[in-house]
Amino acid sequence: MSTVLNFPHDTSAPRTAPLSTADALALAEPVARALAASAIARDQAGGHAAAERELIRDSGLLALTIPVDFGGLGARWPAFYAVLRRLAQADSALAHLFGFHHLQLAGLVLYGRPEQQQRLLRQTLTERWFWGNALNPLDKRLSATDTASGYRLDGVKSFASGSVGSDALTLSAWHEPSHSPLIAVLPTATPGITVHADWDAFGQRQTDSGTVSFHAVELPPELVLQAPGTTPSPRATLRSQIAQLIMANLYLGIAQGALDAGLRFNREEARAWFQSGVAASVDDPFVQHRYGELRLLVRPAEVLADTAAQVLQQALDQGEALTAADRGAVAIAVAEAKVLAHRAAVEVSSQLFELTGARATSARYGLDRFWRNARVHTLHDPVDYKLRDLGRHALSGEWPEPTAYS
Repeated sequence: MSTVLNFPHDTSAPRTAPLSTADALALAEPVARALAASAIARDQAGGHAAAERELIRDSGLLALTIPVDFGGLGARWPAFYAVLRRLAQADSALAHLFGFHHLQLAGLVLYGRPEQQQRLLRQTLTERWFWGNALNPLDKRLSATDTASGYRLDGVKSFASGSVGSDALTLSAWHEPSHSPLIAVLPTATPGITVHADWDAFGQRQTDSGTVSFHAVELPPELVLQAPGTTPSPRATLRSQIAQLIMANLYLGIAQGALDAGLRFNREEARAWFQSGVAASVDDPFVQHRYGELRLLVRPAEVLADTAAQVLQQALDQGEALTAADRGAVAIAVAEAKVLAHRAAVEVSSQLFELTGARATSARYGLDRFWRNARVHTLHDPVDYKLRDLGRHALSGEWPEPTAYS
């Protein structure tokens, strides 16, 4: 049974204007606090966080980015990323599920036809769908075969975040005749789809990111968002930038959560080193110095993440008038943010133990979860290629190539 909370905003009443960042954060705050209260125990247990997913569903946050025209809360992307970061401070695994739900909704908006958006976004609201994905573009084991009524899907998809417990899936499948992928959506309960709860990484343990298998699954044309052989518009390729900035804000939330947890431990639990000459750990000048350094890992990452969210929103606001150069500017801003967030998450979550001491490694404190979550998630795609894109642009002015990762 999910935790009962009193949420501060009525998310059922129709809106005429987008939800503000302040109101979005107020809506998210009780969720973040509830997730934080059980994060250590759930991280240690792993498995499927069914009750916590219901908590997010009951909060109304699944409607956060659905446009007001379709009955959603219509929050702008900077507001969404602020909420994502707040949830990641508390529990980066559940924040991951929340972020990937909205990534699938972004795909509907960017790739879907008006009638698809009308049907699927409204159905998401009325049936309170929680979206997952089976879209991994590097895994081409799922094939799409032409049939008289659409396509037949056979094969498997790995790293299917949010698939366990989902109501609907976005998927990609390889279409051999055109040597290209298609992108589509299907209800998770579609006959022939089997979701496997086989995610066993040492971090991000509750992201439901196992494998999904498909056997003779019928895919009707009306659920195909991008047909085989289709070249997406510059605006449609912003989906990968939405995804990359989700990663950056997840990493940043981990860094912020780790920094806060370390500071709290030093204030409340840590003992001063006997050679320090001070009575309290917080008065040790070396501890103070090192926390200053950690803050300077986090703060620039915050600034660049916020900047990138604004650049992304401006690009989305241009609609189909968006140019390749406009799209490239988004990719550069997001790459900058992701590199710094990556570094902040890995370094802060590791270095905090040098400041908190041996007692902080006790399992009851759960401080290791920040590093494990950061280390697993920052392997999503190589950060060196982001640095290459940034350096190449600085040297030649070349924009990053639009791919599922750049």
